[in-house]
Amino acid sequence: MLVGNMNAKQRAAQAALAFVSSGMVLGLGTGSTADFFLLALGDALANGKLRNIRAIPTSRRSQIRAAELAIPLIDFGNCPRADLTIDGADEISPSLDLIKGLGGALLREKIVAQNSARLIIIADASKTVPSLGHKCPLPVEVATFAYQTHEPFLRSLGSAPVLRLNPDGTPYLTDGGNYVYDCRFPNIPDPAALESTLFARAGILECGLFLGLASMALIADDEHVDIRQRTE
Repeated sequence: MLVGNMNAKQRAAQAALAFVSSGMVLGLGTGSTADFFLLALGDALANGKLRNIRAIPTSRRSQIRAAELAIPLIDFGNCPRADLTIDGADEISPSLDLIKGLGGALLREKIVAQNSARLIIIADASKTVPSLGHKCPLPVEVATFAYQTHEPFLRSLGSAPVLRLNPDGTPYLTDGGNYVYDCRFPNIPDPAALESTLFARAGILECGLFLGLASMALIADDEHVDIRQRTE
């Protein structure tokens, strides 16, 4: 058990440091929980508990934050595979399948996750669900060209798609310069089939279904960290 004045997100992030060793190449996630991990990692590097860490960020936000914390950065041109990625999630199913992307970095997050030897998810207990789609919409990243054509298609799959907007009403742009539809499904009984259907459509570049990628999740409440392993 971790002690101290930490909330659940901080507790999960701090617990993830136990799985990091000096010399690793780390994928750095994006989002509020991942940001707590960056802070913990920066502290560990500053005080010498960890050494020779190199990191691959999943967004401009995590890239800027890592630079502020003096976390050395590289890219896949210099290292073809990360040893470990630590990232958050918006929903976590009992089998450790995920919905990610409410922070807008789903495409880069999946690229880094798929090119890592291991993906560990850190989250507070509110992110656990009995099945995907239970709490949050599914982000779907689309090309800006003819983006309007995807709305009726997404509706035909049983969702209520909403184009993500900035506070000023302009369409939200991902780091890759794409748009995002947030698709509320009443349920997602077969995530793999839905993913396959989405990827078969031209112009849909990515979706927030992260299936079979996470090997472990560190789920924290205000007192404990529950370690959950993929069983499949």
